[in-house]
Amino acid sequence: MRPNHHQFEAFAYVVREGSFSAAATRLGVTQSTITQHIAKLEKSVGTLLLVRGRDGVELTPVGQDFYDLADRMVALDAEVSERLEGFNAMKEGRLKVIGNAPQPALRIIARFRHRFPDIRVDFGLYDWTTATSMIRDRLADVGLITDAPKHDMWERILIETSQYVLYCRQEHPFAQRSEVSLKDLEGETLILPEKGSLTRRILEQAFRQHDIELKRSISMTTFPLMCEAVLQGIGVAIFLRNSSLIQDNIAEVAVREMSAEQKTYLIATKDRIRLKLVAEFVGSAVE
Repeated sequence: MRPNHHQFEAFAYVVREGSFSAAATRLGVTQSTITQHIAKLEKSVGTLLLVRGRDGVELTPVGQDFYDLADRMVALDAEVSERLEGFNAMKEGRLKVIGNAPQPALRIIARFRHRFPDIRVDFGLYDWTTATSMIRDRLADVGLITDAPKHDMWERILIETSQYVLYCRQEHPFAQRSEVSLKDLEGETLILPEKGSLTRRILEQAFRQHDIELKRSISMTTFPLMCEAVLQGIGVAIFLRNSSLIQDNIAEVAVREMSAEQKTYLIATKDRIRLKLVAEFVGSAVE
C-alpha cells in the first residue's frame, strides 16, 4: 500500500518537533496515531526511517531522503491552506526561527510579533555550523546566519553588515583606546565561543595568520553567557559590533586585524519563502 498524506505529515512533524509526543500535540492527534502513521510509512518503505534516542529522534540515511520529500509536501500543503484562508492564515500559526547570534534575530522577531501577535515564534540560538545544517536539513523555517553559504535551494537576503570588535568592561584599560591589536590580547583572558561557531573559526584563523598564541582562554556555549562573563570581569571577548542591547559598563573597541565586514543573511528554502507566514517575517526583516 502506498503511503498517504497523513503518514508523510506525521513523519515530517516528528522530525521537526523532535519527538512523537510533540508532533501529536502540534497536529492535535494522539501519540498512538502518530506512532501508527510512522509504523505504516516505514512498512511501506521497507526500512526504518527514525531511530528513537535519549535526546529525541534521529533520521536514518533513508529517513533523511524521505524527510526532504515529506517536508516539501507539508510546505505545499501550508501554502494551499494560506491561499484558501487569506488573511486568517496570519491569525494563528507557528514559525521556527534559528540564528547564530541574538542580534538581529530578536529585533526582527520583535517587529514581526508587533504586527502578528497571535503567531507563535520559536527561536533557537545555535553555533554557526549547527544553524547552517538545520536550514540545509529543513529543520527550521527561517535562519538568520552570519556569513551564510550560498545554496541552490535557498533564498539568501542580506540583512545587515557589521565588524568584529573587542568587548570589555568600561574599567578595562582597553576601553580608553580607539583600537587594539590581536597581539595585545596575548596577556588577556579571552572568552571564546564554542567550537563550531563562526566567530571561533575566524578568530583561530586570525591568530594562526598573525602567529599569536593565547596563554589564557575560556570557552563558553552562548553569547549571553559570554557577555555576562565580560560584565563580571572574567575576561574580554570578540563579538560583532552591536551584538547586544546591553550597553551599561560595556565598551566596544575596534580590532585592527579584523576590520573586514561580516554579512548577516536571512535564509529560507525557496518553497517555504513563498509561504505568507515566512514572507511576512522577511518583510519585518527588511523594513
